[in-house]
Amino acid sequence: QVQLVESGGGLVQAGGSLRLSCAASGRTFSSSAMGWFRQAPGKEREFVTAISWSGGTTYYADSVKGRFTISRVNAKNTVYLQMNSLNSEDTAVYYCAGRYTMDPSRSIPDYDYWGQGTQVTVSS
Repeated sequence: QVQLVESGGGLVQAGGSLRLSCAASGRTFSSSAMGWFRQAPGKEREFVTAISWSGGTTYYADSVKGRFTISRVNAKNTVYLQMNSLNSEDTAVYYCAGRYTMDPSRSIPDYDYWGQGTQVTVSS
């Protein structure tokens, strides 16, 4: 079973940047599509971005397109989320998730394992 641990969250001013990391244990990481989701207080969890096993295919939510970048280094069993031009609407708990398949998805039920989440707070 794969375990995911997110890190890199914190408090940042509007307009600033953060980079989240998600470290995975287990041998299936390199063949797994990965995604980032977020959940703001009082709101449902929503899709942010996803990446295929090779990194060749990426998906982004319209709200983050052009500001966020997902990447992965399979040799380090790690996926990253670079977040730029942050605003207050980006405040949420960010979750890393993985699939036991190579193709990314925007759908929460398609993901097989999840991290515990990391808090990102953007102050205005």
